[in-house]
Amino acid sequence: MVILIRKAVIPAAGLGTRLLPITKEMPKEMLPLFIKSSNGQIYLKSLLQLVFEQLYDIGFQRFCFIIGRGKRAIEDHFTPDYECIEMLKNKGKENAAQDMKNFYKKIENSTIVWVNQPQPKGFGDAILKAQSFVGDEPFLVHAGDTYIISNENKHLKDLIKFFEELKSDIIFLIKKVEDARKYGVIEGKEISENIYEIKRVIEKPEKPPTNLAIMPVYIFHPVIFKAIEVTSPGVGGEIQLTDAIQKIIDWKLKVYALELNYNDIVLDIGSPETYWEALKLSYEYSIKE
Repeated sequence: MVILIRKAVIPAAGLGTRLLPITKEMPKEMLPLFIKSSNGQIYLKSLLQLVFEQLYDIGFQRFCFIIGRGKRAIEDHFTPDYECIEMLKNKGKENAAQDMKNFYKKIENSTIVWVNQPQPKGFGDAILKAQSFVGDEPFLVHAGDTYIISNENKHLKDLIKFFEELKSDIIFLIKKVEDARKYGVIEGKEISENIYEIKRVIEKPEKPPTNLAIMPVYIFHPVIFKAIEVTSPGVGGEIQLTDAIQKIIDWKLKVYALELNYNDIVLDIGSPETYWEALKLSYEYSIKE
């Protein structure tokens, strides 16, 4: 697939406080999920590796990871270690060695930039840190604690397609949920099947106006940086990306959302409950393939 959007920003600077104490030393983005690799073996891979490989497989080769203090394990994981491959081969673990070799080849074929978010000031602030990497190009943002499974990565391909076809300033994924109070929520008009023109977005509302929740995968025109710069701290005292998106709407620019298909799987590791569900779903999906 040839894509005009070439750069991906992956924020992975969150503190993971809901997953303490395991996240005291291990970044939550490095927590493992089950996956069946091309050789048919079922492995445990970090969620961040799964996101990186998924984006690479549809054509991305320029990545900006936003990380914070205590995230050194992420950089280490994305630094090829060929001694480990040799060790696996010597132990007769050829499949695992080949899978790791494939991962390292993707890293070496990519440009990876590491940007530090010194203080956890929110998702919006994390995106702002990528401004020099992005420049004046449209770019994709994929949260580092969520992984979405669809048939042949259709959710990502469609997001890119509709961003271009609709001449969007912003497009992002949404999903119907049971309790929308834990999410950013949209109000909008369905203009075609699964495509919404957005009128309003609200971060974690007490009384959600709809059950359509924002899933943290977006494509932005660089105008989002101007919106973030003039956005005041919101929920939790942080600069919320949702609030910056609302400014784009207020400026009468084009904001759309693509609803995930009912059988797409969203794996969220943000809390013990959602991580348990993500482990279960990823295992069930892996043994079914």
